[in-house]
Amino acid sequence: MLPQKRRLPLWLLVATSLFAVAWGGNQFTPLLVMYQDLDDLSTGAVDVLLGAYVLGIVPALLVGGPLSDRWGRRPLMIPGPVFALIASVLLAVGAASPTVLFIGRVFSGLGLGLGMVVGGSWIKELSMAPYDPSADDAAGARRASMSLTAGFALGAAVAAGLAQFGPWQAATPYVVHMIVALVGLAAALMAPETHSRQAEPARLVDDLRIPTAKHRRFLWVVVPMAPWVFGCAGSAYAVLPGVVSARTQGLDIGFSGLLCLVGLGCGFILQQLGKRFDDVRSARAVVVALACTVPAMVCAAWASYTLNPWLAVLAAAMLGSSYGLLLVSGLQEVQRIASPKDLAGLTAVYYSLTYLGFFIPAALAVLNSWMTYQVMFVGGGAVALLCLALVASFYRKHLPNAGPANGAEAARA
Repeated sequence: MLPQKRRLPLWLLVATSLFAVAWGGNQFTPLLVMYQDLDDLSTGAVDVLLGAYVLGIVPALLVGGPLSDRWGRRPLMIPGPVFALIASVLLAVGAASPTVLFIGRVFSGLGLGLGMVVGGSWIKELSMAPYDPSADDAAGARRASMSLTAGFALGAAVAAGLAQFGPWQAATPYVVHMIVALVGLAAALMAPETHSRQAEPARLVDDLRIPTAKHRRFLWVVVPMAPWVFGCAGSAYAVLPGVVSARTQGLDIGFSGLLCLVGLGCGFILQQLGKRFDDVRSARAVVVALACTVPAMVCAAWASYTLNPWLAVLAAAMLGSSYGLLLVSGLQEVQRIASPKDLAGLTAVYYSLTYLGFFIPAALAVLNSWMTYQVMFVGGGAVALLCLALVASFYRKHLPNAGPANGAEAARA
C-alpha cells in the first residue's frame, strides 16, 4: 500500500490569512518618506497617518474577539482580508489625498485587528488535538506571532523595494498586496471552523466583558510588558529611518524598508527560539524579553547621537529581537490565563495594549521640540528597566492552573 500523502497543516491556512492582513498593515510604514516628498507632509503628519490604523485595530480587536467567541472564528476572520483589500485600493488611488490615505489606514487597521485576534485564536485551536495532536503547548502562540511577523516584514520590504526601484511608486506596492489579500481570503474560506456558534448566546454586553483581564497575572506581568511590543518595533522602523535620513538621502525609502526587514526578520528568528525561554512556572520568557529591550534602547540612542546608518541597522536588529520575544512571550502568558470561552477576548485586550506602543513615534516627534532623540531613547531604556523590575517581582506569583492554591487565587482574581 502506498503511504498517504501528507496533508497541508490546517493551521497554515489561517496563518496565510493572518500573513496577508499583516502584510497590508505594515506595507505603509517604509513609505512614510515617500509621502513626505510627494505631498510635502510634515513628520508629524505622516506619523499620524502611520498611527491612524490603530483607530481601526482597537475596535476590531475589542469587538471581534468576543464576537468570534460567540459566533465562531470563520465569520469574523473572513472580513479581515476583505478590509485589507479595500485598504490597498484606497491607498493606491489616494496618494495625493491625506484624507483618503487616512481612511485607507483605518481599513488596514480593521483588517489587521480582526486577523490578529480571531486568526491568533483560530491558529491556537488548530494547533491542538484533534487537528494537530503532536503540537506542543506553546505552538499556537508561536505560529500566530511568526505569521504576523512574517507578514509585517515582507509587506514592508516588498513595498519599500517597489517604491524605491519600481514603476508607479505610489501604487505598485498596493497592487501586489491586493493579490496577497485575495490569497488570504481564499485560505480563510478553506480552513475548518473550530469554535461552534453558541446555541443560546448570552447578552452581547456580557460577551464583551473579559473576566480574565482582571487576573493578577495579566495585570502584573502582561500589562507592563505589552506596550513595549510595538514600542520596540515602531522605534526600529518608524523612528530610526527619519533620525538618520540625512545620511541616506536618495535611498531613504529603501533604507527604511531595510530596517523593517532587519528588525522584523530578527524578531521572526527569535520567535522560533522563544519556546526555549518559556516556563509555565515563571515569567522567565517575559523577563528575558524585557531584559533585551534595555540595551536595544541604549543602542538606538547611540545611533541617534552618531547618525550612523550602520548603527541604526544594529539598533533595528536589537529592537526587532526584543519585539519578537515580547510578542510571543505575552501571547504564551495570555493563552495560559484565558479560558476557552474568552481566549479571543483576552487576546484582543492584550493586542490592544501592545498597540499603545504604536503611538510612540508620534509622541517622540512631538517631544523632539524639547529634547533630542538620544535623550528620549535613554529615557525609554530607563522605563523598560522599571517594567523589568516590576515583572521580575511577580516572577512566580499568581500562576494560572499551577496548583490548588493558585487555582483558588485565580478564581478570586
